[in-house]
Amino acid sequence: MYSKNKHKMRKNIFLKFCFTTQLYLIFSVCVLLVFCLFLFFYNFMIFLIVSPLVVLFSIYSIFILVNCKKEQGFLVERLVGEFITDSEYDFEKFPMPVLACLNDGIILWTNRCFNDTINCGDDRYVGLNFLDMVKEPLDDFCSRSGVQVRLWDKDFKVHATYSDKSKIYVLYFEENSSLIHFAKEYTLSKPTVAYIKIDNYDEVLSEKKESEKSNIISKIDDVIENFVEKSTGFLQKIEDDEFLVIMEKRHLDNMINDKFSALKNVSNISYDEKNSLTLSVGISSAGDTLNENKTYALQALDMALGRGGDQVAIKTATSFDFYGGRANDVEKRTRVKTRIVASALLELIEESDNVLIMGHRFGDLDSVGSGIGLGSAIRKCGKDSFFVVDSVKNMAHELIDKIKQSELSNLIIDIDSARSLISAKTLLIVVDTHNSALLEFKEIYDSCRDVVVIDHHRKTVDFIDNAVIFYNEPYASSASELVCELIQYFGDDCKLGKIEAEAMLSGIMLDTKNFAIKVGARTFEAAAYLKRLGADTIAVKKLFSSTIESYKKKVDIVTKSELYKKCAISVSNFQTSDVRIICPQAADELLNIKGVEASFVIYQIEDVVHVTARSMGGFNVQVIMERLGGGGHQSQAACQVKDSNIENTRQMLLKAIDEVCE
Repeated sequence: MYSKNKHKMRKNIFLKFCFTTQLYLIFSVCVLLVFCLFLFFYNFMIFLIVSPLVVLFSIYSIFILVNCKKEQGFLVERLVGEFITDSEYDFEKFPMPVLACLNDGIILWTNRCFNDTINCGDDRYVGLNFLDMVKEPLDDFCSRSGVQVRLWDKDFKVHATYSDKSKIYVLYFEENSSLIHFAKEYTLSKPTVAYIKIDNYDEVLSEKKESEKSNIISKIDDVIENFVEKSTGFLQKIEDDEFLVIMEKRHLDNMINDKFSALKNVSNISYDEKNSLTLSVGISSAGDTLNENKTYALQALDMALGRGGDQVAIKTATSFDFYGGRANDVEKRTRVKTRIVASALLELIEESDNVLIMGHRFGDLDSVGSGIGLGSAIRKCGKDSFFVVDSVKNMAHELIDKIKQSELSNLIIDIDSARSLISAKTLLIVVDTHNSALLEFKEIYDSCRDVVVIDHHRKTVDFIDNAVIFYNEPYASSASELVCELIQYFGDDCKLGKIEAEAMLSGIMLDTKNFAIKVGARTFEAAAYLKRLGADTIAVKKLFSSTIESYKKKVDIVTKSELYKKCAISVSNFQTSDVRIICPQAADELLNIKGVEASFVIYQIEDVVHVTARSMGGFNVQVIMERLGGGGHQSQAACQVKDSNIENTRQMLLKAIDEVCE
């Protein structure tokens, strides 16, 4: 004999599952019978044709209704026999909300506590699909930890059991809304440390009158104070150009939603047509203590400054998040840092047995040119130095061949020769990159204890963090410019020859697009110095020459381009040995089209899809490439996408452009 719970359950199931089906079939049969009656009086011939079909449908409907009733009967017996007992303390009286459903999520039954918890008072959820309410599959609820869900404006930890016999899931709901609320409040109230620094404070304000300087600083202070006043934290000015902020994490989330409006507000302060002040901000709430957050915030500030400033860097548990970074890098007028770095570098060179210089993979004229120039200068200082490069996989064949035919032929060595030269006192100098994953030969980097980095690209998360000297200046046009300034402090005996000067000038011309993009006064000073050393611009121009076939391919890429939100996007379908040279050149050509602020060329080499990005400086292509796993500079960037194809990469690029434009 079944209990009242069993009878109630049978009633619920039949009402929810059978009634709708029966009603639909009965209604359909009635409509067809009325239609046949109409045909009997309207057109007897059509009636004779249609009436057998109606009879067949009616028989089929009766068959379905009978089977539906049997199936639901079996279902009731399975559910009742498996989960509902005649004991005084059954699932109906269970003190936790309980729900039973099929494999497809259809709810068969809910207990009294479930109905009371969600304030429905009846079995209205019977017959609905539980999977429409949650995103997780039912098997996840059977795990030992259960699944945290939010339903009916309440939070639940849901566990489940599954019966192989009845093929039914039973889910148990443990309400923990208060616990979730306190956990969220704990997270939002965590202390957050932020350092705010005014970029290029000394360079921009050094020539201002005291009255003008006070007025400008007052406006900037007002912007920063208004920015912090929106929180319950406090602001402390610790230097003329630096501030410390301590607040709760909840206010950091609000600042992110506000897109850090202080960056824009400071840049809008008008006082000089040539120069502008910007802010760099380093923030952390990832530490367990205030002291850890202070350390992480300083690391984040250093990361923001290394990427050119005018942005916010937030230290997360595993990486950094960046916001802003739209302003152009402001050139530093003073060479104090250059002189200090040159002095420290000379000391390291003197203490070493020999020096190895290495650039990035598939080296270009800047990577190879800066390496050759620095290597030659070190040799003239009396120390053995070598430039390690893959002579096959590079984009500066003309320059390498020219060096090998000169008196500097033994300056360039391969990986095998470099291995035999490494000792405990070997100094490795990395040029034109600061990312260990992009090095020409990473094993050389792993084998050398002392490492120096000289680079001009904006700082990325995966930077070389064990460098004795990390000389990274995003304002510089090229690594060749930085090396050119450094060797001027090496002494008169370390002057370069004509061929090395031409190698470095080619690197500057490559990265500035013949002195058109990202050029400062110090860039022309470096070029003038190289010209005084005998650099021939005609000889340098020949290093950029290409074949007629390569030129046709470049024109084809430009012709096939499309314009999307002021970005020219083109796809290259050919695979040749010079594709790494042609595609960047095509990206440069696309910038000459009216209305184009940035250009992207997509091409594939073997199973890796490459994207080359260029801009005139107003559009930060580095931010877009970082979203695809790459990086670079504000006006030059690239990425490599593995396990993808050209079309998928193109869609990823379009999505990244949308996100950055928004």
